[in-house]
Formats: sequence, C-alpha cells, structure tokens
Amino acid sequence: MNWREFLFSFSGRVGRQKYWLMVLLTIPFGIAGGVYDLQQGRPPLEGLGILFLLPVVWSQLAVTVKRWHDRNKSGWWILINLIPIVGGIWALVENGFLKGTPGDNRFGPDPLEPKM
Repeated sequence: MNWREFLFSFSGRVGRQKYWLMVLLTIPFGIAGGVYDLQQGRPPLEGLGILFLLPVVWSQLAVTVKRWHDRNKSGWWILINLIPIVGGIWALVENGFLKGTPGDNRFGPDPLEPKM
C-alpha cells in the first residue's frame, strides 16, 4: 500500500501499527491548534485553532475506517464515536489494541501477511 492509498483511500485494511502511526501524526496538529487558541485567549481547540486539524481529518477517517475493516467490521462503525464516553473507549479498544482478523476477509487481504 503506497502513501496515497494509506492516507486517502477508504478501501482495504491496515494493522494496529499503521493506525497508531496515524494517531501519532495527528497529535502535532492538535497541539499547534491548542497553542494557537491559548495565544488568542480561548480554550484549546474551541476557536480558530480547530482549523489546524483540517489537513489530517480525511486521512484520520480513512485510516480508522480501514482499521475497522481489519476487524472485519463495516467502516460505518466509526460512528460509534458519537456515543459519549463509551463509544470512544470501544473504538480505542477495537482499533488500538485488538488484533485484526487473520487471513483474508471481505475487505481484503491480511495486512500482516507477506506479499508474494
């Protein structure tokens, strides 16, 4: 999988390592937005600082959907994050800590199996 597919495509599967890589790549944008808002006298990410996250929103959504695919679940499971507290915890456990389904599933080949 090349970088364009990894960051912008909603099809296929990614493992936990690439999921956490995307999470780590998102953090600096959130920090920059929070610092900007604090300098403007606003609470972090409640002013224009939220715009700092715009460059990574699509990519974060794409990688998260592919992580749900690795768990053999529809990408629509991303909506579980809309449930306060429980949804975020569920998504974190499913995507961040649980292994994907071994072998091929309906969303594609296992990202951990070597390609021939």
